[in-house]
Amino acid sequence: MPTARRNRALIGLGLAAIAVVVLALAPTAMAADGVGTGGRTTDKSVTFFCFGVIALFMILPVVLTLIQSHFEGRKERMREQLERVRQP
Repeated sequence: MPTARRNRALIGLGLAAIAVVVLALAPTAMAADGVGTGGRTTDKSVTFFCFGVIALFMILPVVLTLIQSHFEGRKERMREQLERVRQP
């Protein structure tokens, strides 16, 4: 299976490229005197970041559940239509 081997090689090459980019950009995160690209870290910025994380973990499951229920309802409707068509 040359295609599977080639796909694995491409994935490995992509991951290696991402690792190189991340390692190359790491020094800019710790710029002069510990001030990164986002500016000085204050209590306010840490608090708002943590509130953002809390909001993410509250909103993400709700949105994903709504998407899943939409697809489940669609699947059930398709199943009912197929059952109706199959019966004489």
